[in-house]
Amino acid sequence: MVQRTSQSLVDLTSLVRKLSQGVVTLQELDATDRRILAALDEDPRVPIMVLAQKLHLARGTVQSRLERMTASGALRPNSSRVLPSALGRGVAAAVSAELDQSHLNEAIAALREIPEVLECHAPAGDTDLIIRVVAKSPDDLYRVSEEIRLCPGIVRTSTSMFLREVIPYRTTGLLKE
Repeated sequence: MVQRTSQSLVDLTSLVRKLSQGVVTLQELDATDRRILAALDEDPRVPIMVLAQKLHLARGTVQSRLERMTASGALRPNSSRVLPSALGRGVAAAVSAELDQSHLNEAIAALREIPEVLECHAPAGDTDLIIRVVAKSPDDLYRVSEEIRLCPGIVRTSTSMFLREVIPYRTTGLLKE
């Protein structure tokens, strides 16, 4: 019994350390966490009490798990995701950028200042950054692409305009693994 308790303590200590560092992965989320996340994926605005009733869990359990998952970064804080098209930005694109590596931080700082830049990733492969952007029109996309190209440290860009979204952002399938 003592060995089992001490192993549980080691596991808990490890999880707390990872939580404090914001490094919790899906493998560390248990079945109850996954059920909560799947239900939230179906209805992100469901009240906690209704969610608890639907999942046959105590309200306090749901509340504490949501707080833990938010603190760990597994669940993003509540936000209203506005569709860019509702803000007059119906054109979307991916801009691939090649960088002068000695100016990486300057380039990223400059990209943060461009409101049309929704997100930016550093992939493995031939390009240094992939930047998802939105614009009002193809002409406006040209302006946004030029603004990116003129950022310090960016040597070359290539823009691919999205014609339509064929698979929207989703995570539900991952929660069922």
